Amino acid sequence: MSDVALVEVIDGVADVRLNRPHVMNAFNDDMFEALIGVGQSLRARTGLRAVVLSGEGRGFCAGLDKASFAAQTSGTSLVPHTTDGDPNRRGDLGVEGLFLGRGQKAVWVWRLIEVPVIAAIHGAAVGAGLQLALGADLRYATPTTKFAVGEINWGLIPDMGGTQLLPPLIGVDHARDLIYSGRTITGDDAERLGLVTALFEDPLAAAHDWARTVASRNPHAIRNAKALTALAQPVRAEALVAERKAMRQIIGSENQIEAVHANLESRVPRFTQ
Repeated sequence: MSDVALVEVIDGVADVRLNRPHVMNAFNDDMFEALIGVGQSLRARTGLRAVVLSGEGRGFCAGLDKASFAAQTSGTSLVPHTTDGDPNRRGDLGVEGLFLGRGQKAVWVWRLIEVPVIAAIHGAAVGAGLQLALGADLRYATPTTKFAVGEINWGLIPDMGGTQLLPPLIGVDHARDLIYSGRTITGDDAERLGLVTALFEDPLAAAHDWARTVASRNPHAIRNAKALTALAQPVRAEALVAERKAMRQIIGSENQIEAVHANLESRVPRFTQ
């Protein structure tokens, strides 16, 4: 569907790969739209049994492309000029009550796919990349993979569902720690926290082995199991709306732009009250 998100389906298992390796698969406009489109196409595909989500090159995903932040210093907005600018507009993923922004859609679509999705993570999963991984049912990584929520380093908050998906997974205290600090942890740390399901030297091979096993099971039982376990930790639609509104208030503010300048210039930021 797109050269920035490659898809191949073999024996019911979809292999989806982020394909901007020159920037460690960092998100740009094309990546957001490609992942939403790929996810939607897989939702509609008959005979699908499992999905493996990974990244080409040196890492899974380095977050939002730094070029987007650099452009902010000259007045370009991070917010796309689309109807998604209205935080009260209903999303188009076809689920009643979900009012999703573009970034939220790029994560949420993997939760809406009826079959299991497993993320195979190597190198790094930072910011938007970590939030994308949260959309999967399971996450495999290497012991040395680097994880960071990261948005605070650019004066932002997670706005792709991360504020709602991370706390149930690792606990509110640990989620707040990672969100507030922006610090980097390793795959070993992530497994101890519960962010990572299991560690492997080759998480992609392990993920495909797991996906093939799932593909051999009763597909109706698997789909129902995914739907029922999702009910155990529901995410409220109004919480996603609140996340999106909060981000729209922060993006482009004086302090957020100062955080971008400070990060790009490797200096201490000078925030106003």
